[in-house]
This record gives sequence, C-alpha cells and structure tokens, in this order.
Amino acid sequence: MSVNGQAVDTILVNGRIYTVDPDRRWVEAVAITNGRITALGSNAVIRDLASPATDVIDLAGRLAMPGFIDVHNHILWAGKIELFEQQFPGTASLDDILTLVHRIARSKQPGEWIVGSQWGADMLSVLNKAEALARLDEASLGHPVLLSDETGHQRWVNSVVLELAGIRQDSPDPEQGAFGRDAKTGALTGIMIESAIGIVDELANANFTEEMAEAAVARAVRTNNSYGITAFQDAASTAPILTALTSLDRKGALSAWAVGSILLVKSGVILGESGDSLLARRDEYRTAHVHPNFTKVFLDGVPGARTAAFHDAYLEDAAHGAGFRGEPLVSYPDLVRYVDKSEKLGMGLKIHCAGDYAVTQMLDAVEAVRHFNGPTKVRHHIAHASYIRDEDIPRFAELGVVADLCPIVWFPTTFLEGHKEAMGKERAERFWPNVELLKAGTLMAGGSDWPVIPVPDPWTGIEGLVTRQNPSGAFPGQSLWAEQALDLPTAIEIYTINSARAMGLDGVIGSLEVGKSADIIVLDQNVFQVPADRIADTKVLTTYFEGKVVFQR
Repeated sequence: MSVNGQAVDTILVNGRIYTVDPDRRWVEAVAITNGRITALGSNAVIRDLASPATDVIDLAGRLAMPGFIDVHNHILWAGKIELFEQQFPGTASLDDILTLVHRIARSKQPGEWIVGSQWGADMLSVLNKAEALARLDEASLGHPVLLSDETGHQRWVNSVVLELAGIRQDSPDPEQGAFGRDAKTGALTGIMIESAIGIVDELANANFTEEMAEAAVARAVRTNNSYGITAFQDAASTAPILTALTSLDRKGALSAWAVGSILLVKSGVILGESGDSLLARRDEYRTAHVHPNFTKVFLDGVPGARTAAFHDAYLEDAAHGAGFRGEPLVSYPDLVRYVDKSEKLGMGLKIHCAGDYAVTQMLDAVEAVRHFNGPTKVRHHIAHASYIRDEDIPRFAELGVVADLCPIVWFPTTFLEGHKEAMGKERAERFWPNVELLKAGTLMAGGSDWPVIPVPDPWTGIEGLVTRQNPSGAFPGQSLWAEQALDLPTAIEIYTINSARAMGLDGVIGSLEVGKSADIIVLDQNVFQVPADRIADTKVLTTYFEGKVVFQR
C-alpha cells in the first residue's frame, strides 16, 4: 500500500500514542514516509498501509508522543562541559570542590588548566573570601583553575589565573561586571561576576578549536536525543555555535531542529563573533534544520549575584549597601532600538530578564515599538520570566510576548537558596507565577538553560511544573509557591507544541499530525497513569527524528 503514491517506510502500531493535537489526542498507530507523518489512526487502518518493504514496529502498548522541544539551551557550552571539563554537583561543599581540584591537579602536566563546573548559587558568600582563595591556591598545586557556578554568570579562579589575566588588587571593576573582594579586607577572592568572566574565559579557551566546538555540539545534540529532545533553540548564538551546527547538518549529522539566537551585544558570558557582522551573514548558516531566526540580548544578570534588575531593593550587604536594586545592562533607548531592529528583520528577540524591573522594561519597549510599527507576527521571548509584577502578567498575551520558562527551577533548589540570601525569603519564593501566566493567555514555552541545569531532562521540568517540589528528593517536604502548579497535559504542551509555536516551527513540529516531521519518542511508562512524583522517573526508550532512530536505550 501507499499514501499519496508513496510507499510507507515505517509504521508504529499497538501503542498509546499521545499526539498533542486537540482534534485527535490519542491514536493507536502512525505511518511514516520520507521522514513525515502520512497517516494516524487505528492499528487496523495503519497496518493496511504496509507493504512488504515497510518496517513495522510493535510498541507493545507503550506510550509514544511528539519529541520534546527545548526552547532555551546553550548547545556548545553544554557539550564543552560534557567533553572537556570536570563536573561536580551544585550541592558540592567547599571541601568537596577543593578535594576534586587537588585530585585533578596531581594528574596534570605543568601549566595545564583545571576547568570545571558547577558550584551552587548559594555558595557565593562562602567562596567570596580571601581565605577560600588561599585554600584553592593550595589545592591547585600551581595549575590555573577556573570553576563556573550553576547560573553561568559567575566564575571562581585561583591566583595563578588572576596573575595571567593581569588582575591586581588595584584593578578597577570592568564595566557591567565585578571582581569579588573579601568583605572584611577588600582583598581579591578570585570571584568573577558578569562581564569579568570574559577576561578569564578567553584565557581558558585560548586553544579551543573549531573542530573541538563541532565535537562538543555533536555530543550535546546526542545527549538531547537521549532525553527525547528533537528540537532546540540555542539561546545566545555566536559564530562558533552556528558554524558547528551548520557543518553538522551539511554532513547529515544533525539529529535535531536548531534555532539560533544571534547576540546583538557582545557578552562577557558568551565568547565568539556576534553583533551586526554576524547578523549580516546569518543566511550563510541557514540549512534545512538550522534556522538563525532570533536575536539575543542580556538585559540583566542573576538574582543570586545581585546583578538582576528589580523594582525593589536587595537586602543590604557590604558590597552594595542599602537601596541597591541592580541595574539593566542596556539603556532603555537602546533596548527599543533592538526590538525595532529585530522586528524589521522579521526576527524575534530573546531577552534575558531575571529581575522584575528588566521584565517591565522589555514589555515597555515592545509596547513602544508596536505603537509606531503596528502589529507583527514576530514573537519575542522573555527568558527566565520568573519574577514578574502582577500588573505585568497580562501584558505578555496583550503584546504577544512568549514566557520562556527556564531553567528547570520551579521547585526548591540551591538557586532559590541563593535568591533568599540576596532578596529575603518572602520575595524569593514568589518565583515563576505559571498559573497566573496561563490564566492571562500567555504562550509559555519550556526550556532547560542547559548546562545551567546540568541534565536537560524535560521530565524533571514537567514534574516540577506539576508538583512544584524537587524531583530529586532534595528539600523534602518543601513546595515552591504550590498554587502555581500546572496539570500534566498543560506541562507537556509547554514542552512540545508551545515551544514549536514560540520558535515559529509549529507547522513542522510540536505535535503528531499528518504532514509534520516524524519526531516521536517512546517511553518506558505511561506518565498519565503514574503518581505525579514519579513523572521524572520516566525514561525515553527510543527517539525518532524524521522517522529515523537517533537514540535507542
């Protein structure tokens, strides 16, 4: 048999197939031809489409659904950590970190770097001391050391790196960044905040080649596939990232849809060519699966480091004093120009806004541009739409702005503990008002911010959306603003069709419908039939990308 004159390549039968299509949520079987879905329905109807050459896969009653779409990750950075860096958990203590550094240092050749991640966001007050730096120097045995925190906005380096970078006691803080100093003595501590991290990152990455970048991206894409992710948006794209993605796709080795977000303003956090020169060449990187359709701006930093911009002040501390609210990294007139520029290019602007003042500014800028330019189909993304004033929540839907829900911290974490230290418990816990955004009609999309989150497993995020408790078992008995919990179908939509709409690819991916890409995942349990606190235990058994198996457990 054939469909529209084409022989069916593969059929999946005898499954519980959740389509995420509101007109037909459940089917038993699906037919695939040339990477596209050509029919869905009952076992009998789909089996009749098979020819002797058709590959018939019996799902044996297992749950299948569309591949996940991660609307916010950092694909090169994530792969680089997996392939080339030392990893430790965000719960690691100072002693744990020093023990690891010392063990690695003993196996290194003289002068070799020790690069690792991720220390917890709640560790800043522990590490930002001269005594801690002295202990790091002792443990590192003379090797240069660079350790990243879990937000990606801070580093901890030893005195060898400070010397290599030319950072001295009298060195002024860089613009839009800071060198950490001991609160008692004013001595350098090796902490690098925001733009300061670019100074040390460039040293650590001096010998990072284009081949290494491609290998890192390839590794990260395979990791994504293992968690059922078949499409993603790189959230801060520079030339090395786009080059690697394009090269892989032209070799037939890219097993996911990739959307790029070209940095408009050079960031100390992300290395590589960006800005107007890269923007002008964006179509050189466009392929069948690589779509450089977004721009990117960092409007502020992160709450734990007191670099996010808020309407209300942080708690007083020695470094900032009373009344400090954080400051935007971009002026409001420039922000309006970036929104206008993006819209005129037909590109959405993905903007990092961690504080509620930054969120307000972005919404104001979009409103100002729309006042002059009129309506548009372009969707802008507010990334980390987590701390939002009540009066700003309805403006997301009114302005067609996407709430990019990432990273996966809709439950108690070390992130949140760091926020409590900076903001106080009551304010910190009004974090991620997801139900209020849903009620207001906001398009919410699911992201991981991987490797800020060390494992990009969407099921961890989905369980967190549903329970508001930590799926790992950490912080037992605690919930984060439990009233903001969502139901399971909504959470799955956030990670599939909603993310597809946010990225402008919902005509191709995000649900299982005739004509769409056959991006399908098969699971080891039916998530609709297990207790909510077991959702994150779900494992992907098989991932299909365009009808081909790209991961098999």
